[in-house]
Amino acid sequence: MRRIFLMVSATLFSTALLFSTALLFSVTLLFSVTMLSSMADDKDKWVNLFDGKTLNGWKMAEHGKAKYSVVDETVRGETVEGSPNSFLMSEKEYGDFELEFEVKVHDQLNSGVQIRSRGKTQEDIGAGKTEGLGVFHGPQVEIEAGPGQAGYIYGESTPYGWLSPEPKDEKHTHDFFKNGEWNKYRIVAKGAHIQTWINGHLVADLTHDGIYKTHPKGHIGLQVHGIAAGTGPFDVAWRNIRIQEL
Repeated sequence: MRRIFLMVSATLFSTALLFSTALLFSVTLLFSVTMLSSMADDKDKWVNLFDGKTLNGWKMAEHGKAKYSVVDETVRGETVEGSPNSFLMSEKEYGDFELEFEVKVHDQLNSGVQIRSRGKTQEDIGAGKTEGLGVFHGPQVEIEAGPGQAGYIYGESTPYGWLSPEPKDEKHTHDFFKNGEWNKYRIVAKGAHIQTWINGHLVADLTHDGIYKTHPKGHIGLQVHGIAAGTGPFDVAWRNIRIQEL
């Protein structure tokens, strides 16, 4: 009788162990499939803004005369003496998003990437006025040689000047930007909150209700800054530009 009991107990134990193993395998498999599906969904959300061959999906903002072209699978911007700030802007507008790109800039050139930006309208400049009409304006993520203010956020052609508080202290700089090399930027804009990273280092962590009120959405813009007479030409290049809307 005892032998029968032990045999039954062993059988039940083996059955329970097999069931537990099968259940654990099923749960693990389900978790893995879910994670892979989630990763695939995230990957599918990314959209390349530059195809490496053409400037399809981009257009020039008003006023600027800098030269933009495709060189070695990059968007190359080159200064033109006497030109104001120039911008190559995305045809599409974006509100909340995550943007990534790589950039390399001449050490003597100031540049930037506009986000949620647009040309000034009659309402912006005031009734009966013409000066400033069409000027591309909005938040700009700074691009410049280091040590400097690269990655901080400036209010291009707005009343604010620097939106990020750090650059208002002239002594404040960082060296996350690698001069003469490709630098990876990441920008996350969600509501009034904007964060930026350079080469994996968090730079700006800004909440600004004022600029969000006037610029809740807009174009992405690649800036070539105006230069002083008798200087240049200087250039800046971007590659691997991609975005996902949040």
